[in-house]
Amino acid sequence: MRRLVVISNSTKKSKAITALVAVVFLLTSIHLAASARMSTLKRQQEQLEQTTISAARSLLSHGSMAITTAPQPQNKVISAPQSFALNQTETASQPPSDPVAVARTRQIVISIADRQLAVLDHGQVIKIYSIAVGTRGTPSPDGEFVIINHAKDPTYRHGDKEIGPGKDNPLGSRWMGLSLKGYGIHGTNVQSSVGKALSHGCFRMRKSDVEELYGLVQVGDTVTIRREHDAMIAQVFDVPAITLAASNAVPAAAQGDGEMQMAAASERATVETNEQ
Repeated sequence: MRRLVVISNSTKKSKAITALVAVVFLLTSIHLAASARMSTLKRQQEQLEQTTISAARSLLSHGSMAITTAPQPQNKVISAPQSFALNQTETASQPPSDPVAVARTRQIVISIADRQLAVLDHGQVIKIYSIAVGTRGTPSPDGEFVIINHAKDPTYRHGDKEIGPGKDNPLGSRWMGLSLKGYGIHGTNVQSSVGKALSHGCFRMRKSDVEELYGLVQVGDTVTIRREHDAMIAQVFDVPAITLAASNAVPAAAQGDGEMQMAAASERATVETNEQ
């Protein structure tokens, strides 16, 4: 009888060990599958961003405007009352080869020295906003960039810290990401910082301003950032701006641009940024 009891207990233990091993194996398989899926998604996101940047640069080479500091011999200056016109090469006699490129006529110009952001449409300054720029220790970047994604009510992430949409979110209610990882144009939960050098490199805007700007621009628009108040910046910011309603912001012809829309963030997105 004692031997039967021992054999029975041994059988139960073996079954328990077998079940435990099966559970551990199952959990390990799930973990490996999830890790592989996350890696795949990350690679796909990076490929989409690269595709967006390449497509935007291709469009710019065919149809976008070029800012110059002095008129060229074959260029014509387009003038309008209380507006700023960039120098553009005369191409009226040639039909546009790319309707999407023609539709993308918006451009953002940022002056770090003046702490201002201007929106241009067909070479004309339509709005100028006050912004916060980076500190001396965490300077804002300068150069030529492209808006690669945007989001309403984004979720903020920096390292292990994550903050959902709301009054405590450092990104405010809107995000427009640049083609430089971690940097973008966004709102802020510290409205008093606007107009000062207090950010960690991004460009902060007041709530009403960033929401209006969000309606004026789209993914694929170019962003020119200058650190010094040079001749080009003087052309943009030293003239009065005309006004344009945000409701007429994005040209209808650009709404069907599938490749750009794929790269744009959804209405709500998690944004990993350098802002702290």
